[in-house]
Amino acid sequence: MMEDASKDTVAEETKTTEAPEADPVTLSDAEIDPRDTQILALKEEAGKLKDQLLRTLAEMDNLRKRTEREKAEATLYAASNFARDILSVSDNMDRALATAEADHLKEATEPVKDLVAGVEMTRRELLNVLERHGIKRVDPVGEKFDPHFHQAMFEVPTNEQPPGTVVQVMQAGFRIGDRILRPALVGVAKAPG
Repeated sequence: MMEDASKDTVAEETKTTEAPEADPVTLSDAEIDPRDTQILALKEEAGKLKDQLLRTLAEMDNLRKRTEREKAEATLYAASNFARDILSVSDNMDRALATAEADHLKEATEPVKDLVAGVEMTRRELLNVLERHGIKRVDPVGEKFDPHFHQAMFEVPTNEQPPGTVVQVMQAGFRIGDRILRPALVGVAKAPG
């Protein structure tokens, strides 16, 4: 029994020795170290400046990329007006070669044959030079008519091609990069009847 009584007193002692909950410690404005407030203010300012720096760096990177893209486009499309004017030279060479068909060349003299061969070589070289500068010929025979690259001049009633297919090219088109420099003038198939 004695043991039970001593256990009870020990239990009571442990109950009484528990500390009551402490009130939260508050520091008055006088007790706050002015250096701590200065440190907090400097940390806040450093955070704002870091954010501003990161935004400026991102903006500069975007500006650099945009400038590179605009420079590449300007380089690619700089010759557009000149190339558009030169296309008439290519057209005239095509017309000259069309009039000098193989049947007429059989009866022609040697100087005339040489002249036609020279015009043909000049035309080929002109097309090669244009292609080196990103200007490509659009010759769409057999392709589906696309109003972005072709200009329909007439319709041809036929069963040989599905309707909407380019069956004849009056004048070849040209493009520079992704842009159309001049649409191809074409005849488009349509269902007869």
